[in-house]
Amino acid sequence: MGLSASTPAVAVQTANASEGQTAAPPSGCPMHEGKVKGCPVSAAPLQPAREHEASSVPAHQERAYEFVECPVTGAVADHKDLDPSNLMPPPNQMPAPDQPFALSTAREESSIPRADSEKKWVYPSEQMFWNAMLRKGWKWKDEDISQKDMYNIIRIHNQNNEQAWKEILKWEALHAEECPCGPSLVRFGGKSKEYSPRARFRSWMGYELPFDRHDWIVNRCGTEVRYVIDYYDGGEVNKDYQFTILDVRPALDSLSAVWDRMKVAWWRWTS
Repeated sequence: MGLSASTPAVAVQTANASEGQTAAPPSGCPMHEGKVKGCPVSAAPLQPAREHEASSVPAHQERAYEFVECPVTGAVADHKDLDPSNLMPPPNQMPAPDQPFALSTAREESSIPRADSEKKWVYPSEQMFWNAMLRKGWKWKDEDISQKDMYNIIRIHNQNNEQAWKEILKWEALHAEECPCGPSLVRFGGKSKEYSPRARFRSWMGYELPFDRHDWIVNRCGTEVRYVIDYYDGGEVNKDYQFTILDVRPALDSLSAVWDRMKVAWWRWTS
C-alpha cells in the first residue's frame, strides 16, 4: 500500500543466449503485457506526448493513470510507482522527511470527464495529499493524525468531488439539447478565503460561513461555464464519507447563468 523510502527492486528481462531472443516475463511480473496493459512498467515503450498536449494537461494529472490500481499484487505492486524514464517515483509520490508512517500512492479514477481528453480526472493519492498539505504550511507534529485518518480524508475528498459533479450535472441538464454529449471539467481552483456574495448574504442572516469554496470551469460543448461551490460543515461523517453540505450553482457572470438561476429558483418556490 504505502511507498517505501527505499527504491523497489526492478524486474529485469534475461536474454536467451541460445536463441538470441528475450525470455517472456513470468506471469506474476508487472512487465507481463497480458496482465498489466497500461501499467507504468510495461513491455511497450512510452510514446512522447505531443507538445500541445503536454502543455494543456494539468501537472497533477500527468501520468495519473499509472497510479490507478493495476492488477498486480504482492511484492511487485510497488513497480507501478516507478517512472519508466528513471525508475523512480514522481516527487509528489515520495515520502516526506520525518513522515511518521507509510502512505498509499494508489490513485482513484473519478467519474468526471476531463475536457479535451478521452480520460477522466484522477484523484490524488494519500501520499500526494500529505505532501500538498505540507507545502501549504501544515505541520503534522502539531496534530494527532494517523494512517487511518489519511485514508478517511481521501475518501471524504473524493466523495465531495463526486457529489459536486452530480450537482453540476443537474444544472447542465437544462442545456441537454444544446450539448447532447454532456459537459466536461476544464479546471478548478480553491478560493477558501474569497466568500461568494451568496455566502456573505447568508452569514448576514445568521447562517455560518462555508469552510471552503471552489470554482469549477466546465466545458459545455465549446462554451466555458463557471460554477461556484460553497462547502458547509454538515456534522458527523456518515458511513458514505459524507459530512459536507454543498451549495453548487452557476456563477452569475452570463445571461444564460442568470436565467438558469431564475428558473430553478422559481421551480423551487412553486414546488
